[in-house]
Amino acid sequence: MRFLTCVNLAVATFILVVAEQAPGSSLRLLEFAPGVTQVLTEDEKWTLKAKGQSFFDITEHAHVPHGPFEKRQQQPVKYPTTIQYNNTVRRLVKRFDKTEFITFLQSFTTFHNRHCTSDYGKNTSIWLQAQLQAMISRSEAKTATVKSFQHPFAQSSVIVTVPGKSEKTIVLGAHLDCQDRTDRAAGRAPGADDNGSGVVTLFESLRVLLSDPVVAAGKALNTIEFHFYAGEEGGLLGSQDIYYHYSQSGRDVKGFLQHDVGGYTAAAKKAGEREAIAIAMDYADACLIKFLKMIITAYCTLPYVESKCGYACSDHASATRFGYPAVLTFESEFSYVSPHIHTPNDTVDTLDLDHIVQNAWMSIGFVYELAMANLL
Repeated sequence: MRFLTCVNLAVATFILVVAEQAPGSSLRLLEFAPGVTQVLTEDEKWTLKAKGQSFFDITEHAHVPHGPFEKRQQQPVKYPTTIQYNNTVRRLVKRFDKTEFITFLQSFTTFHNRHCTSDYGKNTSIWLQAQLQAMISRSEAKTATVKSFQHPFAQSSVIVTVPGKSEKTIVLGAHLDCQDRTDRAAGRAPGADDNGSGVVTLFESLRVLLSDPVVAAGKALNTIEFHFYAGEEGGLLGSQDIYYHYSQSGRDVKGFLQHDVGGYTAAAKKAGEREAIAIAMDYADACLIKFLKMIITAYCTLPYVESKCGYACSDHASATRFGYPAVLTFESEFSYVSPHIHTPNDTVDTLDLDHIVQNAWMSIGFVYELAMANLL
């Protein structure tokens, strides 16, 4: 009890210190585990990130009370226990074309970097929103929209909404920012795996999903959203803003699948490990994990492997933080994740495109089965 009191006092003191400062101030409040916080400067924060430390930057949300991490879900969701749309999903996944993935990634990685406070990061969001709008305009989904979500930093998040018959919402997500660990703002960071692999998975999954006449006509039972998050590397900044906003406005997110570092398999294969899709078992929704395992088994030729990612390791943690069920997948057991991330060497030629396509199969299965389900 004394420790919790000290933590609450530290947060309260921090709020008073920064109350008069503008958003994005030089002092940042980081959370490294539930209730474990520290005030650092902006530069000190990024130094920790360069060393591989994960955290929430809760500076803009320090006033939000949180209970135990695993007990924040607003209401349990009853997910389907059997596959219902096998024929439709299998027909849709045949429409993926690996060359489309390559073409997108080659363009996406030409930005010098995608750091969230840089002009590069800002321009990446603008470019991505334009590509998504063009895709929607070419489709029959006349009610689908793409909008930017602004933050206190330069880069914006991008949200695509495909309305359904209800406001119950299924989300696919990936962060769009990246940076070089030695020079975050000016260093070269193509970010092909981290997280071009996730962004292209969402981009191509949206293209295929919009080709389905039921979804395009707005006749899915539930609304579908594709989230491209800004500022993940800085402490899940963009996704925290979005899920805080959703929690305040009463948004009903029934399930969220996050894609992060999903395209490098060389290390696992070299170690003699079987290629698989890794599911983060920590700080994620157990019922949604069970559903995702069923989806992978049904729609992918790759198996899944259970792994751990750590506290605040990707944007699914923001959804969990604000009470929404979420799950994360990545490229292999965590110890075999790409050594090239946050360097100039995170390039398209290091990726396993066949593995990324399997991620897209999983995404279509996940979102279609849930979009058509009567979720309670």
